[in-house]
Amino acid sequence: MESRKDPARPYVLGHDPLELARLDRQAATIERPTRMLLQAAGMATGWRVLDLGTGLGHVARIAGDIVGPTGAVIGIDPSVDALAVARERAEVAGVRHVSFEEGDVSTWSAGEPFDAIVGRLVLFHLGDPVAAVRQQARNLRHGGRFIAVDFDLGSARTEPVVRLAEEVLGWVEQAFTAAGASPRIGARLGMILRQAGLEQVATFGVQAYLPPQDKAGAALLAGVVRAVAPVIVERGIATAEQLGLDTLEDRIATEFQRADAVMLPPTVVGAWGVVTRV
Repeated sequence: MESRKDPARPYVLGHDPLELARLDRQAATIERPTRMLLQAAGMATGWRVLDLGTGLGHVARIAGDIVGPTGAVIGIDPSVDALAVARERAEVAGVRHVSFEEGDVSTWSAGEPFDAIVGRLVLFHLGDPVAAVRQQARNLRHGGRFIAVDFDLGSARTEPVVRLAEEVLGWVEQAFTAAGASPRIGARLGMILRQAGLEQVATFGVQAYLPPQDKAGAALLAGVVRAVAPVIVERGIATAEQLGLDTLEDRIATEFQRADAVMLPPTVVGAWGVVTRV
């Protein structure tokens, strides 16, 4: 999940180099559906966009591609380390219309209204997502759009069933829930936007299907388990021996091959709504 912080709860994922590398891999797997969802929401050339919880700047860069140099994107995040990486990458790429600022999703306020606000894998971590959307909607112009992109872990499975994968998905869901996150929030994004007062709300999800020989599925599962392993062990969800982090990815990949199983990762869900001012 992306990097952000809710002052009411600790961020369950860290910011160490291994976690930042995992975020890069995760971002690569969901870049296409993210781009599809932003375009479906109507984001267009010349727009001014705010990216909430920008982390390493993945979504800010996608939005920057869509709005072009006549537009502008500002990404905010509380992690100084992640922002340093995001700024360096934008500078190396020569992208001057995408910038980054330190800021908290729940409180940050803009001096000039935006055409769109994007939050990918942000509401997942917040204790009161409706309040956060309502707060940030104030930074939109009349007719501006709030676009939320998040996971629905409830849709993740294998076909046919792979017992180890089911067990791993259970560990991950329990760990995020125990830490106060909402791993199935994608299914509720449309409701959250409506409750925050947005209108013309639309939502749909993009589901990937990874064949048995695609090692991305095993890497995805093992990577998330590795990231939340401290919570899993601390909360008694599973022991370190049960996790077997050193061999977990290989064991999952082997089971996928043995069962000739297709992996369905969490659905990437998008929802958007319009701000109307009287």
